[in-house]
Amino acid sequence: MFLIRQSHPKDVGTLLKLARMVFFINLPPDEQIITDKIAHSARCFKHAAGVAPESGHRAPRKRKEPPKGWAEMDSDLFMFTLEDTEAGGVIGTSQVKSHMGGPGNPNWSMHLIEKNFFSKELGQGTTHTVMKLFGDESGPSEVGGLILQPSHRGHRLRPGRFLSFVRFHYIALHRELFAERVLAEMLGVVSDEGDSAFWDAFGRKFIPVSYVEADRFCQHNRKFISELLPHDELFITLLPLEIQNLVGVVGKETIPARRLLEKLGFANRGFVDPFDGGPHLDAPTDEITLVKSTRRLSLGKATTRTNNHGIVSVTAKDGSFRAVEVPCHVEGDTVRVSKEAMAMLEAKSGAKAGFTPLPAPENSNEAPTKAANPLRKSRPARRPAKRKVRA
Repeated sequence: MFLIRQSHPKDVGTLLKLARMVFFINLPPDEQIITDKIAHSARCFKHAAGVAPESGHRAPRKRKEPPKGWAEMDSDLFMFTLEDTEAGGVIGTSQVKSHMGGPGNPNWSMHLIEKNFFSKELGQGTTHTVMKLFGDESGPSEVGGLILQPSHRGHRLRPGRFLSFVRFHYIALHRELFAERVLAEMLGVVSDEGDSAFWDAFGRKFIPVSYVEADRFCQHNRKFISELLPHDELFITLLPLEIQNLVGVVGKETIPARRLLEKLGFANRGFVDPFDGGPHLDAPTDEITLVKSTRRLSLGKATTRTNNHGIVSVTAKDGSFRAVEVPCHVEGDTVRVSKEAMAMLEAKSGAKAGFTPLPAPENSNEAPTKAANPLRKSRPARRPAKRKVRA
């Protein structure tokens, strides 16, 4: 069985190893950055639970908007850690931010626009795609930072899906903290060493540092993007063909994550990352299938009966968050799970719980249930691909 909980300082060493194992910008292999993120995340979990920082008592919660002069640590950040309770040890992590960018500190992307040209004299025309720097100050929420240990990819219980979906489960339970739109910046084609051919052909011509250095600067301040990148329309056709073919394309390791998000209602609306050329996907928060299907229930007594399957979570009085994906029994406003699941949640009967119904993983040896499948919806029309899900 797998447990997801909020990240703790004790996870720093393991997460650092994971960050070194799989190249990922949202979790750079920097011990201090990871330590700071976890500390900030811990404060945010307390705030989300309504715990006042000084007194430890619950405080009233209000809808958050991105503050003026936004900086990374001004946005609520929630980091989750995935444990394999049978084998022991941390095997993955993911995160969600309440706001990415905001007034006075845009989140930058390249907007792709098609332009048509026609010559009456020649009787011929051409179509070109141009990209133009775009600053989004609306402050959408952002999912990202998902890393799963390679040894657990393809596992029959699909821990990667659990690690991805728990973020939307959490958004639904604390809807007042998150924006009206959720952004997923998909990782473009990047080598194992952290090199981006798109960056070398485009960005590095204007910002003379490596791809990794440029993106790491963004952990602290993104002002240099608008100061150094051109604001004029740039014809992609002027780039070498092999570079043109990278625009809007995700790396091989990111393809499953993109497919999952598209099934949830995310779509590509013509924006790509200015660093690696990967696509930006987004979706209205309240239209995301998992957000719509999540509800608050009461945790009942342990049982062996099941009529459902999904994510069940509990938040302790101090804000600590724990979640499992298990067979369960849902009746009215009560959800019941096994004794083992209750122990993993560290919860007792009567506790407030969150529940998101999910189809049971294939080959999980679990009997099929009649639970509604929140992923069953028409596939969105494919559009030209675009940037990284730092998801």
